[in-house]
Amino acid sequence: MENRIMPKVFGWMFIGLLVTFITGFVVYNSPQMIETIFSTGWFFGIIIAELVLVVMLSARLRKMSPTTAKICFILYSFVSGLTFSTVFITYDVFSIMWVFFLAAAIFGIFAVIGSTTKKDLTKIGSYLLMSLVGIILCTILNIFFKWESFDLILSIIIILVFIGFTAYDVQKIKFLSESNAISEENLAIYGALELYLDFINIFLELLQLFGKRDN
Repeated sequence: MENRIMPKVFGWMFIGLLVTFITGFVVYNSPQMIETIFSTGWFFGIIIAELVLVVMLSARLRKMSPTTAKICFILYSFVSGLTFSTVFITYDVFSIMWVFFLAAAIFGIFAVIGSTTKKDLTKIGSYLLMSLVGIILCTILNIFFKWESFDLILSIIIILVFIGFTAYDVQKIKFLSESNAISEENLAIYGALELYLDFINIFLELLQLFGKRDN
């Protein structure tokens, strides 16, 4: 199953990213949609829907039917694309493109490491999770204190944490495929969601560091 699962995982991840980027770009090119989303209460509703979908997928995916899991993943990717339109509004399109390829290169390197390493990465999972909790708390604090120099440090830490998650998640997907603890179709969506989140976070933080803002 291991040899079959990874192409499916990366295939669904690519579909999710494609849906998100296309949705964001379509919204960016529609002043009416931008006004509807960002000038009304819709934006906060979309954020809540995005959180509900990702929590539901993470918690319930193993028990969903394959069709339901795929629909929920595509729906989540679409809803994420609505908020992702802020990226196209804020940054130059060519800047977004080259940062995307940079993120893809970094993600690819650590995905290969996670897939080929003989070292058990299970132990680093708890450390990565604790780091993620710390990042969330620091981000909330920085909303109130607005330390500009801290934004740079936080972005670097987030990138390091999520490239660690990339290697860890790839290895975890391989272990799950060997254990047959989850059906192949659902594991493909589960893995795609995990790696989708890893890639998006790496991309957004690299964009914050290296992206050129659109005047």
